[in-house]
Amino acid sequence: MDFKKIVVVGGGVLGSQIAYQTAYCGYDVTIWLRSEGSIGRTRPKLEQIHQAYTDTIEKMDTPEGKSPEIWANGIADPDSFDKAACLEKSEKAFQGLKLELDMAKAFENADLIIESMAENVDQKKEFYEKAASLIPEKTILVTNSSTLLPSKFAKYTGRPEKYLALHFANTIWKNNMTEVMAQDKTDPKAFDEVMEFAKSIRMIPLPVRKEKSGYLLNSMLVPLLFSGMDLMVTGVSDPESIDKAWTLGTGAPEGPFKILDIVGLKTAYEIVSMYAKIPSFLAPYHFKDMQKLLKKYIDEGKLGKASGEGFFKY
Repeated sequence: MDFKKIVVVGGGVLGSQIAYQTAYCGYDVTIWLRSEGSIGRTRPKLEQIHQAYTDTIEKMDTPEGKSPEIWANGIADPDSFDKAACLEKSEKAFQGLKLELDMAKAFENADLIIESMAENVDQKKEFYEKAASLIPEKTILVTNSSTLLPSKFAKYTGRPEKYLALHFANTIWKNNMTEVMAQDKTDPKAFDEVMEFAKSIRMIPLPVRKEKSGYLLNSMLVPLLFSGMDLMVTGVSDPESIDKAWTLGTGAPEGPFKILDIVGLKTAYEIVSMYAKIPSFLAPYHFKDMQKLLKKYIDEGKLGKASGEGFFKY
């Protein structure tokens, strides 16, 4: 399918980024929102993203611009970078994005709909049931959900064969990786078309051909974070030493505690709390101790890098 019109459902942190990047790459993009209040929250996010693209493009045009810390592959390739052209594309994207409250109007003639709502089962189910009769026959529907598997909702979509997951990382213009995950009823043709779409918006799509909670990245990352915290709560070592063991031993840029600070300790607490329900004799890590540790940091206002302090000071 030759995609032209893309609809993003939800204007949260990732929804607004996905919409902006898709518009930056030349697509006709509409963000469907549930209320006037949602519009009021989404507009400032789009303005911030617009400024972030401008700032990044300006930095990419400096002598140190091609360093990994600055360069954004979602914006341009190093060998064909044209500052003026990139700024023009970004401005065109910002001006061209449409916000719509009327679901039928938003979905009209859509080629692809990207659901990027909050991780709430009931809200997602309600959305799919309402949208099913309004989505054109041709349309492929994807979810950006990071914790809820698409098979949980496939029967409510009215198009299980054209429904799958397209999962983005935060700051997608820099972290331009997506995970494309099928569920049992996904048509391979729809899967391939979503893979191609991801490439067309300057993402590197990674196929996940079998449903897996955590996809590829988090299936590897979460055990690393758990292992790091377990070494701390059992008194084996301290965050700085544990991080150095990982970074000096593997060449990775950050260790588990720096990553936890970037992710945010509230998010880490929510994840650990899910595992803390496992009986201690069955649990592979000391989850209850990790939960207490994270709560202590949160109660002290040490929420991670965004707050200026977590396991480390910034």
